[in-house]
Amino acid sequence: MAQALSLSAGTQAFLDFCRIEKGLARNSVEAYGRDLERFLTWAGGGESAPPDRESIRKYLDYLRDEGLSSRSVARSLTTLRNFYRFLLREEKVTEDPTSMLALPRLWKTIPKFLTLKEIDAVMEAPDASRPTGLRDRAMLALLYAAGLRVSELCQAQVSDLDVNLGVIRVTGKGNKQRIVPVGNPAVRAVEDYLATARPALLKGRQSRYLFVTARGGKLTRQGFWKALRGYGLKAGAPRRVAPHMVRHSFATHLLEGGADLRSVQTMLGHADISTTQVYTHVMSSRLRTTVDKHHPRS
Repeated sequence: MAQALSLSAGTQAFLDFCRIEKGLARNSVEAYGRDLERFLTWAGGGESAPPDRESIRKYLDYLRDEGLSSRSVARSLTTLRNFYRFLLREEKVTEDPTSMLALPRLWKTIPKFLTLKEIDAVMEAPDASRPTGLRDRAMLALLYAAGLRVSELCQAQVSDLDVNLGVIRVTGKGNKQRIVPVGNPAVRAVEDYLATARPALLKGRQSRYLFVTARGGKLTRQGFWKALRGYGLKAGAPRRVAPHMVRHSFATHLLEGGADLRSVQTMLGHADISTTQVYTHVMSSRLRTTVDKHHPRS
């Protein structure tokens, strides 16, 4: 019973550890919290017998029966692994029931991306005669130029961008910082926004954030996501446009232009190069299409 109670009581301690000591982003901590809440609900709120390996296996089967994808099931198992490793280190449990459990097989999904023509059309969609339009053009230009995550874009501060050197300091997952080059078109778009649109939005108020709303606050991920979806529709994009598609486009277009995988990994802020390698599948897929379309004996 003491061990079962530790599971429930240890959840908050684990989430605090992830946020404070590991420095994980709020979104990651919240995802861990949701996974653990679902697990504890299934396990009887931590009041039943301590889960063993077979119980964890049954829980994963339950998630599959609920219709979760292999990727979601794998993420849930990863959450439980991290949770039990924490409990072991804190001596709250005596064994890890997640050990020796294999992750479900994950099929590599090719990231959706935009062509250069589609990127240009989306970037031209915001109304440059309005402060919010200039802001959104600058955000789109910077998002594509530096391959940022939408959270990194919205968290960017004025001091992070060096327009003279053409670089931006990015704070990514785990509060890890990286320096990413920014091309001249994006720098000019941000300078245009800083010169007129940002002061018009702030109306004398102060903000350390680069991209702000008409109320003077930081533009949220949800706000930018909604705006980008509208610009995609206005530009006639063949699919629903989302911020991560612009990031995927950045990586894909760099590799197609001859950039090496390690450089792209550094600019994207991937801890493991295997995460970046998924973009080589994009290139292979496009090569296959090219051969099928143009080779006389395809």
